[in-house]
Amino acid sequence: MIPDRNPAWRAARVWLAVAVLAAFAALAGTGVKAASFSTLEIATKSGVQIFAVEMATTEDEKQKGLMYRRELADGKGMLFDFSPEQQISMWMKNTYISLDMIFIRADGRILRIAENTEPESTKIISSGGLARGVLEVPAGTAQKYGIAPGDRVSHPLFSKR
Repeated sequence: MIPDRNPAWRAARVWLAVAVLAAFAALAGTGVKAASFSTLEIATKSGVQIFAVEMATTEDEKQKGLMYRRELADGKGMLFDFSPEQQISMWMKNTYISLDMIFIRADGRILRIAENTEPESTKIISSGGLARGVLEVPAGTAQKYGIAPGDRVSHPLFSKR
């Protein structure tokens, strides 16, 4: 029998179409949107390290950050845009994984690194000066790749001076 003429097949197709539409409607109602991703490079004394970063640019994205996530793979991270350059304060509330927070000046130079941050802590982690962005990567990344203050970050967010 041809599938289009089979009543059970037609009913299954209609059910699938309704389920797909319901899923899209549910996502639209929650404000879920596709994240913006880009590539970031850090030039260290031992070479260039490349990261795939999720961008946090809106206030909602910056407030949520990496909260509620259970893992972050090596070579991945989240880049927060705090334009214009300013004093930045972060915390680890509702963040279940330890991170390295890399504070970056507007010119792309690393200002400070807060290594191995404490999961779920409300302790304030400060940039210690003016910064344009913060790169959050898995804890131990800075040590593993020799990333240090003064290293240069290449990404469209930062100008080269």
